[in-house]
This record gives sequence, structure tokens and C-alpha cells, in this order.
Amino acid sequence: MNSPSPNWLRCWIVAVSFSAALTCLTLPASAQIAVRNQGYVPFSEEPINYRTHEVTDPVAKLQKLLDHGAVKLDYEPTHGYLKSVLEKLEIPVDTQTLVFSKTSFQYKKISPQAPRALYFNDDVYIGQVHDGKVIEVVSFDPMQGAIFYILDEHQSDHPVFQRAELDCTQCHIAAGTRGIPGVLLRSIFTNPTGTQAVQTESFITGQQSPLSQRWGGWYVTGTHGSQTHMGNVVVQDKEHPEQLDRAAGANITDLSKHINTAAYLTGSSDIVAHLVLGHQTQMHNLITLTNYQTRLAQYAAGTNPLSDEQRKQYEKPAEELVRYLLFANEAMLESPVKGDSAFTQEFAVRGPRDPEGRSLRDFDLHTRIFKYPCSYLIYSQAFDALPEPAKGYVYHRLLEVLTGREQSPDFAKLTGEDRRAILEILLATKPGLPYEWKQYEQSNSLRAAK
Repeated sequence: MNSPSPNWLRCWIVAVSFSAALTCLTLPASAQIAVRNQGYVPFSEEPINYRTHEVTDPVAKLQKLLDHGAVKLDYEPTHGYLKSVLEKLEIPVDTQTLVFSKTSFQYKKISPQAPRALYFNDDVYIGQVHDGKVIEVVSFDPMQGAIFYILDEHQSDHPVFQRAELDCTQCHIAAGTRGIPGVLLRSIFTNPTGTQAVQTESFITGQQSPLSQRWGGWYVTGTHGSQTHMGNVVVQDKEHPEQLDRAAGANITDLSKHINTAAYLTGSSDIVAHLVLGHQTQMHNLITLTNYQTRLAQYAAGTNPLSDEQRKQYEKPAEELVRYLLFANEAMLESPVKGDSAFTQEFAVRGPRDPEGRSLRDFDLHTRIFKYPCSYLIYSQAFDALPEPAKGYVYHRLLEVLTGREQSPDFAKLTGEDRRAILEILLATKPGLPYEWKQYEQSNSLRAAK
């Protein structure tokens, strides 16, 4: 008996059609699921060396600890290794979001009655199918971006995160990931079985997406006032599949009518976690894209100075990164949003705070996601690993915007108060700021992080 090989890159946080999930290769059930040494993987050669460059992502570090016996994954019958994996990787349970479209290689076990559970922190995404065979993992390496793993759910004396790259990168190096190994969210019109309705469009979800196009094929819990989304409901009229009963899926705080909530770590699929996830996935991709394009430009230049075209090669994604970092393209909320779990409180306490108690992780949730619209991923190792001259370009443009020297319409949503607050927070909490930031701090009697 054959089962689809792990094209779950396309699948586990990507709500795409069921038919697409059947296009990949098959392997005998007894075969190793993670295929490492055959087929073409983009970016596998110099200077990126995606397949061979040593990685230091959180899962790679955890595996080294497992190999040396320094830590142990605990198994329990109900959820396998899931609780232990989340604990070891410091991923809060309240990040749980539930997707019910048949979009994993474990598709037979996924339906609106048995959704797949997803969990995340700033660097790692975890997926588990109820009664599935493997835990699915995307872990971000500072230099290489998204690294894909699976963990066999069967109890073992030596559980191993296997790197799964061949099938994954075939699907997850695409337009939706900005052409690099990455992650993305899609919203689809989902049939009652969990498949995508025929001849319907899908939407890639980011911070720019209006709520009206989000979360098709997902459960969403919490309140959001008069605005509606595509979550919590399925297609009822095959002749008119895009006419969803959005009102029936609005402001749901109890999923017990839809699923057996006792089968999951929590009964929530928190709307605020969804909002953060939508921002974070594309932010990760833009950081990786800027990293890759800078390294490719430098490699092409060799020992010569970068040409104008080579500078444009990294400046274009770096400029897009600046805009995304500052939520320049964010779709504004039309009603207040409130989650139904501890996610909002738990997320906010994890970040550094300036002397006035302000943090980039503080929420607004009335007209926008965050109170101070600058991405918390500016503190990530991936951001810090951006190679020069791209990192210098990003910092320079950020300073131009935050000091008011840049007043283009692209940043019109940032008030003078917003800019000042973000600048002060970064000066107080972000180590390693460039010299021009320190100069500005000194000339304006502000306090920078040490």
C-alpha cells in the first residue's frame, strides 16, 4: 500500500486543493519519509548551498541535544510527542490554530470534523494531524530560512527529526513564498469533505489581506464585531460555491458543535493568533529573500564592487522588507478583535520593553494588529543575520522613516506619534544598532540599548 510522500510544505499551513496534494511522488509506507539525496532542489548550489550548508535552526539544535542525551522527548498516548516537542521548543499551546482542509499528505485523517492543529513561536511552526503518523515542522535558520522536518509519531527510544527537503521545496519555493524556501497561508472555499471547491480562487494571506478573504478552510474563534471572514464554514451550494454563509461563521467562541475539542490541546483557534500568523509567515519570507538576494549579488560580483544592477538585486527586497516591517500595507481592522484564549496576554509578555514599559508585541486590535506597528521579528536571529550591505540599507531606511525624513504616501498610516514611539522603543531595546542611529540618539538626548 502506497501513501503520498511528504509534500506537506505545500500542505500543512497552506490551504490548497486536495487534487494538488496528489500530484507528488509516492513511497512505500515502510520507506523513509524524508528524502534527502535525489532530485533537484533550487538554491542547492553556491552561494546558498541550501542542502549542504550547516544549519543552526531551533530544531537542528534540539536534535543535537537529543543525540547527546542531554534532553529527552516524552511520549504520551493521546498526543504522542506533541506536548514534549512544544515544551522543548518553547512554543505556547495557546498558539493553536486549526485547519480543516485536506492539505497534508495525511489528508485521509483531515476533515472539518478532525482538523489539523498548528502551533508556532517566532522561529518554528509545528503541525499535527489527529491520529496522524508524523509531526510536521518548519524551523527557521538564521541564514538558510525555512528548514523542513518530520518527526515519526510512533514511540521510539531515539526519536529523530528527519530533514525533508526534496518534495517540500518543489512546492514551497513558489510565488507565494516569494521564490525562496518559505511558508505561506492560503484561504480557500472548502467543501464539506475538506476539499477545495472546483473552479474557485484561493487567497494568499498576509497582513495586507482583508478579513473578508481570510481563513477559508480554518476554524477561527474569538470576536470581531461586524466584519466577517471565510472561516468556520464550508461550501453549501455547489453551483455557487463562493456564496459562503459568512454570518454563520462569525464571532464563534465555542467549537464543540464542530469538533471534539477534547481531542486537541485546547478548544480554541484564536483569531489573534491567526492575525499574528498571517503577519509572521510573510515577514519570515521577506527576511530570507533579502538574505538570499544579497548573497547572490555578492557572489556574482566576486572581488569586484557591486554594480548598479547587483545593488538593485538586494535593494528591491530590502525596501519591501522595510515596508512590511512597518506594516505599511496592513489591512486595517473595521471592528475591535478579541481572542478567546490566553494567546494575547502570553504573546505580549515575551518581548523586551523600554523604560516606559512599551513593547513591539503590544496589541492594538481595534484598527490594526499592533499598538506600535513595527515587526517584533526585528529582534530575531534571522533579521540580525541579514548580510551587509542589505542590513545597513534596511536600518538606514528605517531611520529615515521613523525620524520623519521619509514622508512618502507609503508610510502615511504612521503618525508622528507612532514613529517617535517605535524609534524610542528600538533605541532602548534593540542591540547592535548602526552608528547613525547612535548619532541620532546622542544628538536628541535619547537612550540606546547597550
